[in-house]
Amino acid sequence: MIIYNVTIKVDWSIAEDWEKWMKEEYIPELLETGCFDKHQLVRLLQVDETEGPTYATQYYAPTLTKYDHYLQYYAPALRKKVTEKWGQKYVDFRTLMQVVE
Repeated sequence: MIIYNVTIKVDWSIAEDWEKWMKEEYIPELLETGCFDKHQLVRLLQVDETEGPTYATQYYAPTLTKYDHYLQYYAPALRKKVTEKWGQKYVDFRTLMQVVE
C-alpha cells in the first residue's frame, strides 16, 4: 500500500472555505481518478497556527503503478486547480510513503 501525503498550511482568511472545498469538491474529484482506494483528511495539532491551520491529506493507492498513473495523467491539472482557486494563500509539500506493517 502506498500513501501519497499532502501537507498544507492555509491562511486563516481561507481556512473554513478551503476545508469545505476539500471535502465537497477536491477530494471527491481526486478519488474519481480511480488511482486511490481511500483517503483521510487530518488537522495537525500542537503546531504553530499563527498564520493558519495545517492539514494533511493522505491518499491510499494499492500500488506504486497506480500512484505513477495519477502523477502522469491527473496531478498537473489538479495541482493547477488548487493554485487557481487559492493563489498564494497556502503552502504545501508532498511525501510518498509505503506501508510496511
